[in-house]
Amino acid sequence: MSKDKSAKIPTPQPVRGTQDMLGDFADRFAHVVDTFDRVRRLYGYKRIEVPVIEPTAVFARSLGETTDVVSKEMYSFEDRGGESITLRPEFTAGIARAYISNGWQQFAPLKVATHGPLFRYERPQKGRYRQFHQLDAEVIGSDSPLADAELLVFADQLLKELGISEGVTLTLNTLGDAASRDAWRAALVEHFEAHRGDLSEDSLARLDKNPLRILDSKDPKDRPVADSAPDIDAYLTSEAQDFFGAVTAGLDAAGVAWERNARLVRGLDYYRHTAFEFVTDRLGAQGTVLGGGRYDGLIEALGGPPTAAVGWAAGIERLAMLVGDDVIDNRLDFVIAVEDDSQLALAMKMLAALRNGGFATEIVASGSPRKRFDKAAKIPARALVAIGMRDGVSYTNMRGDEELTIVANRTIRAL
Repeated sequence: MSKDKSAKIPTPQPVRGTQDMLGDFADRFAHVVDTFDRVRRLYGYKRIEVPVIEPTAVFARSLGETTDVVSKEMYSFEDRGGESITLRPEFTAGIARAYISNGWQQFAPLKVATHGPLFRYERPQKGRYRQFHQLDAEVIGSDSPLADAELLVFADQLLKELGISEGVTLTLNTLGDAASRDAWRAALVEHFEAHRGDLSEDSLARLDKNPLRILDSKDPKDRPVADSAPDIDAYLTSEAQDFFGAVTAGLDAAGVAWERNARLVRGLDYYRHTAFEFVTDRLGAQGTVLGGGRYDGLIEALGGPPTAAVGWAAGIERLAMLVGDDVIDNRLDFVIAVEDDSQLALAMKMLAALRNGGFATEIVASGSPRKRFDKAAKIPARALVAIGMRDGVSYTNMRGDEELTIVANRTIRAL
């Protein structure tokens, strides 16, 4: 049976919830990553790389079998060896696993940072994708409130250096130590049980599994009950109060503004003490641009020794969406227009010298010689150098003050 050569091959499309990047947004994305790498070095955070795939049990244990991420959103599959494998939906669990399996306790306290792709099967929307990217910073093996404060100062400086701190607010809460959290959880369950008839179906399901999550429910039906629930402050031990006081004192000393949000929670039991989010109204409903907290019980839950830890993550796409037009300067330093093909060797020599000297340079040497200058003039650059038809061009690369001197036949136009 012969093939119909006229049949049109379908155009390949990206997987839903993924994106291709080119030009402006790709530059913003790279700007976020570059700024993060520069700032994390200022704070002494080592670069860390962990696998994109992990045993499914790593995330099931760390995120909780009953959470939406584990039950509905993870990309999991069975490999040829019969092992259940999952594309990482977040960084922290993989970093905690690496800490245990590599014996990195010897380096504690360990300050690490990373960035890369993550995967969750959820409804795509503005700033949210099925393959998305995050920055991540963690301090493992420190139970000092100064670690929490430093992480928050790090995050604050990152947002400032990205030029997006305007309109972004740090909201902060304490979940207390284990004794505080247990007492508060019992009081919340009692409160919610007394109002079962007023709760949504989702909150009724959470009441048995994650009652703290009812506090941040977005369902209007839940809000009156959640808003009238007791705050944690009445159940904080003196040690927990002192810890939170030390964190906020560190922020005040560093000049980092913050607001208390007593309804900011983390549902999983291994979270302790500090919980925080940097929020904005510039991204619609998806207002959190960076968030994290202290998770002193996680490494023990994964089978490691009791280990204090705190960290945060931020969506690169969301941060890139906030970066202003004036932050990214994509101009080249020079563009060279070769108006006489006999001068091409000289132009290539100049091109190599400029690039070796650290100047971003492009060359226009194809097409009609008479149109090359106009073509080069359309390329964003700080200066245009045209090599004409007579005496050629000589050059001097003064790297110290970044001057370029063109003599003989030349045209230099500042753009």
